[in-house]
Amino acid sequence: MPISIRDVAVRAGVSVGTVSNVLNRPDEVSSDSVERVTKAIDDLGYVRNDAARKLRAGVSTTVGFVVLDGQNPFYNDVVRGAEDEASSHGIAILYGNTDDDPSREKVYLDLFREQQVRGLLIAPYGDVMTQLRRFRASGIATVLVDRFSADSGFSSVSVDSVAGGRLAVEHLIEGGRRRIAFVGGPFDMRQVTDRLAGARAAAENAAVHVELEVVPTAAMTVEEGVAAGARLLTRPRREWPDALFAANDLLALGLLQSLVSGGHLLVPDEIALIGFDDNPFAAAAAVPLSSIRQPSRMIGRTALRIVLEEAADPDSIPRQTVFPPELIVRRSTGG
Repeated sequence: MPISIRDVAVRAGVSVGTVSNVLNRPDEVSSDSVERVTKAIDDLGYVRNDAARKLRAGVSTTVGFVVLDGQNPFYNDVVRGAEDEASSHGIAILYGNTDDDPSREKVYLDLFREQQVRGLLIAPYGDVMTQLRRFRASGIATVLVDRFSADSGFSSVSVDSVAGGRLAVEHLIEGGRRRIAFVGGPFDMRQVTDRLAGARAAAENAAVHVELEVVPTAAMTVEEGVAAGARLLTRPRREWPDALFAANDLLALGLLQSLVSGGHLLVPDEIALIGFDDNPFAAAAAVPLSSIRQPSRMIGRTALRIVLEEAADPDSIPRQTVFPPELIVRRSTGG
């Protein structure tokens, strides 16, 4: 059984209140009592539970973080950035991976609200605003991550995905590509629809005629990318797109696997390929992947900083922090 403050009081022959004073206000306790309590603590090996103490005082030492896909290195880096910032504030991150599953998302949200975390960071899958308003009503600061908040009542930290989609397709067009396929899904993910919107804007505003088709996927995974690539390659060669814009780097990696399988190196000579996120493996792929970079760790650090500020000042005005995307050119688009 863990040693309690009551055990220390019995061992020292003092009241529980005296032990508490020694721990929190030793200047108000006689030197004799301080000595007896200190010896009892050493003898028993008592460890003070600061987390429990702060919870009793109404100040949690944890922040909940719910992400879409724990297998995506982008979200791993975002969480790592939040953890780096949290450590400097004595805060721990409680992490939940939803795997794009609304039911799992709800389980984590309910759990973190019951735990009365100091704040919540969430990269949401679908429409969770009703649940997030319950957090606010419970006094729990909440910040959206990797999703611009259209609700002015919540802060958000994200990258301009529309601009990123536009950058990707403009780069492909500048490289002479005219038949471009956007590969991504599902389309109830805001990140996917924003990137597609940017891609369409670039195609529509191009000085030359550009065909943009959409190749839907059920998820943003390597496996879905492989399957999408295989479907494209079943077409007659004359119907192949000459460029692919994958909604994230996991899809891009799967597409690359399909396009180079069997010894047929189609990238970038016949088909250019660009992804989104610039995950660590993008540069190390069999054909180094061009990508749209997001400052993942900075997103996590910024979101953690904002949620703690709002927890300390519930009357603070929510703000939308949007980082610009960056085009990273590598061999997969001829760079």
